[in-house]
Amino acid sequence: MSLTLWLGFLAAAILIAVSPGPGAAASMSAGLRYGYWSALRVIAGLQTALMIQLAIVAVGLGALLTTSALAFNIVKISGAAYLVWLGVQKWRAVPQEIDADSAQLKPNALFIEGLLVNLTNPKAIVFIAALTPQFIDPSRPQWPQFLIIGLTMCGVDTVVMSCYALLATRLRHWLHDARWLKAQNRFFGGVFVGAGVLLASSSR
Repeated sequence: MSLTLWLGFLAAAILIAVSPGPGAAASMSAGLRYGYWSALRVIAGLQTALMIQLAIVAVGLGALLTTSALAFNIVKISGAAYLVWLGVQKWRAVPQEIDADSAQLKPNALFIEGLLVNLTNPKAIVFIAALTPQFIDPSRPQWPQFLIIGLTMCGVDTVVMSCYALLATRLRHWLHDARWLKAQNRFFGGVFVGAGVLLASSSR
């Protein structure tokens, strides 16, 4: 991959990452609730899902979701259902005062949440399938180029999601009141439900 192509992809990756979506909501929710270091588990899950999706595209399976309406709709509905379920869980969550050690209770839960948020979004795979060929030089070995794209995409997304999470942590000192905690749960619950509804109603 030439430097020009890489810079073009870097610019595209930044624009994509800064656009608010379920990943940003998950990062902010975790940062607000548990702090930045615990939010990194969500962010790690998001990036793992991106690498899996890129690998799917690299081996050509992304074309299936692009061309098959049935396959796309199955993944789309699954992803939408997960986001709605996540939103309902957050909406109904009993307000609990923030505890710096509370994130240690379920060390893998935040990672899995981030993984599923991105992994059950078929539009991400379709977008990657449409975007990455534009930055692949067919005259050069493709796997090293996909590796560069993956590292760039995940690096940019990690920085952006970290900024969202850090921004949320600045608000933590407000959330020692049950009413604020309940409002926070319902805000992010509504965001996830809304994202699920938008995903379910979207087309390829």
